[in-house]
Amino acid sequence: MSSIEQAPPETGLCEEEHILLRQIALEAIKYGVEHGSHLPVATSRYPALLQKPGASFVTLKKHGELRGCIGTLEPYQPLVNDVAHNAHAAAFSDPRFFPLAADELDSLEIHISILTPAVPMNFTSETDLLSQIRPGIDGLILEEGHLRGTFLPSVWESLPDANSFLQHLKQKAGLPAHYWSSRIKVSRYTTESF
Repeated sequence: MSSIEQAPPETGLCEEEHILLRQIALEAIKYGVEHGSHLPVATSRYPALLQKPGASFVTLKKHGELRGCIGTLEPYQPLVNDVAHNAHAAAFSDPRFFPLAADELDSLEIHISILTPAVPMNFTSETDLLSQIRPGIDGLILEEGHLRGTFLPSVWESLPDANSFLQHLKQKAGLPAHYWSSRIKVSRYTTESF
């Protein structure tokens, strides 16, 4: 059993809404395989909470290995549309992978993370920042100039140490692992994942 703390869900979604979002993600991927385009979503047919703007990430795994992950950091469209769009993008537009093929559908695992709004962190040094990070809870967005990277809270499973988490996040943003500057900005968010 992991000693990493888990944050309580903060999005207010119930199990029925989780099921609907999983279904729309799978439908978006199947539609993409069959039609080569995005699934048209009838937003008004979904519960009110799923019609509100929301930010999500959709992570695809095949036999436990990453097969695609795409998401949005800020809400700009209804949550149900965001999940459908990100599911399609994770399957067909993640630059790290070839587009998903029809014969992969049966072995696909779909994981959805709904993000809470990101909150800027105030810190005076890298040490100060590290002391504020909550392992297992925080997703982080790191920015320096035009460079930006994010890690979802689920990344703590493979990088459980705050220092290592931050170093890898800097690299993801395009910076050296041991780089530090007073211009670095960091925001944090939590997710409800299912």
